[in-house]
Amino acid sequence: MEYLSIAPVASVIFVFTIVTSLYAFYDQSLYGKFMLHPYSVSKGQNVYTLITSGLIHADWMHLFFNMFTFYAFGFALEQMIGSWQFGLMYFLALILSDLPTVFRHKDDFHYNSLGASGAISGVLFSFILFNPMAEIGILFIPFGIPAVIFGGLYLIYCVYASKNSRDNINHDAHFFGALTGLIFTIIFVPGILQNFFSIIAAKLGM
Repeated sequence: MEYLSIAPVASVIFVFTIVTSLYAFYDQSLYGKFMLHPYSVSKGQNVYTLITSGLIHADWMHLFFNMFTFYAFGFALEQMIGSWQFGLMYFLALILSDLPTVFRHKDDFHYNSLGASGAISGVLFSFILFNPMAEIGILFIPFGIPAVIFGGLYLIYCVYASKNSRDNINHDAHFFGALTGLIFTIIFVPGILQNFFSIIAAKLGM
């Protein structure tokens, strides 16, 4: 209940995404209804899948990785940026991160993609502008990693996964989701860039 009161939008997104993803694991027909199909979307059909594709995940590891990142940054970010701003940014990142995929695969009838990675990249990189040196604990690593470094590692993983993946996970969406989160935050939070550089400078003793 505490999370629901301090970060209601993040709470709803978090729970709903987990529930929908778990349901899809046991009802495979949901994938056909929710997955992004660029061929159809480019022809004006099933446009809603730009959003619903972010509510399902390929497997347990995909779900865990995305929800871990969302949990680590999303609830805190909503408190810093505001609830309606957080919700708007999340869904803009979800949609805008998928559009390049639609254009790239508009003629590929057999291509589908899924996952909330684009939106979560937006959350992560928006948070980094607020607090780049916040330390994040990762399983099996005995020390905290600054958020700005975590963000860099996150993108490196996504580039690697995009080039080597054989699944339906939309790894390409990460970059455009991150870009959406950065631009949205710069527009809606005046002075955020100065905040970012001043925190980095203070940490480096400059």
